[in-house]
Amino acid sequence: MPLKPSQILTRLNAKRADFETFDKRAQTAFEIYQKALKTASSQTADELLQQLRQVASSDRGAEPLEPSGTWANWIVPAHLTWQNREQSLNWVRDRLMGVSTFAVDGSQIYPGKDLSIPIALVQIGWYENCHTRDGRYEKDVDLEVMTPADLKVSSGGEPVDRKVNMRRFEMETQRLIRYMQEREDCQNCLAFLDGSLVVTFADAFDEITRQHYIDCVARLLQASQEAHVPLVGYIDTSYASDLTLMLQQAFKLPEVASLHDAALLAGFMQWGDRTPLFRCRRPGVLLKYPGNLASQIAFTYLKAHDGFPIRLEMPVWIYEAGLHEQVIDWVRCEIIVGGGYPYAIETADQTAVLKTEDRQTFYRLLQDWAEQENLNLRLSRKMVSKVRRR
Repeated sequence: MPLKPSQILTRLNAKRADFETFDKRAQTAFEIYQKALKTASSQTADELLQQLRQVASSDRGAEPLEPSGTWANWIVPAHLTWQNREQSLNWVRDRLMGVSTFAVDGSQIYPGKDLSIPIALVQIGWYENCHTRDGRYEKDVDLEVMTPADLKVSSGGEPVDRKVNMRRFEMETQRLIRYMQEREDCQNCLAFLDGSLVVTFADAFDEITRQHYIDCVARLLQASQEAHVPLVGYIDTSYASDLTLMLQQAFKLPEVASLHDAALLAGFMQWGDRTPLFRCRRPGVLLKYPGNLASQIAFTYLKAHDGFPIRLEMPVWIYEAGLHEQVIDWVRCEIIVGGGYPYAIETADQTAVLKTEDRQTFYRLLQDWAEQENLNLRLSRKMVSKVRRR
């Protein structure tokens, strides 16, 4: 039966007090942290680091990287306003003409009950826009079929979907590395990772899986620095709390699990505004990597649309080379062209995505190939029916 709205409203009304109490506590904590934000933003980086001196670097969440103390609430104003879209696109052309932007994304078909043996498909797609007057670009895909040996299926019930996700991330980062190596010392190139360089999600996995993601990020950061090609991890919806953790430690504030950086900053920002760059000191798997991998990653928050600010992560070398302002401007340009989301990432996603008809095509080719090779591969009756209809 469908949901009964009357029952839902009755339950919500009965528990209204719980929501009201939570809201009041959250608002009180929010005001405390905003007060700390105002104080911290008036301090120099050295003064703030002095307040954090008793806190282990692995517990700080973040440390100031870019000089601070002159930007209220840690907001670096962009002062970007236009009368119409044409004016904004003219601004983009002035900055992005001749700059190559590159992004990779992936998609997959997980093993399922429709096949008698576990088989998966991983596809990555990439898009490079050279931003030349002739409109030159490159768009292509690569894929891999994962066999039972690749998936390392065992009777112990090991989650095979995780193996697929690991391979997808590896293929995406390998393609980014190849791009950066091919563009070594390029003065006008920018590579996008659609997601975070700080792979905290790996904390929840076993040691082998965690190490896989750490190794991928380590190679990615190393390739960016050695090739001297800027790399940006783009997180459109971020629930990171690196700055709130830093404020908590510096000002001995109560812990508030529901408060995150983007929400704390949102009310102070206009389109294009950003925060100063901070060095990541987030507790987690990256801090355990030799050389403290997390400390090689800088981050900033950027107001890109009507929602909460997005988070940008980049190798610290970009700041040390004095390229951060230019790189952030390139990101702003991509967001304008994409109407609120980087055009390069959006196009890579459209290139990589596997749709329902792709899944049917994969199964049909798999069935035909297995019959030709006399392999004992069986499709479920339901899948056979779908394949025949298509």
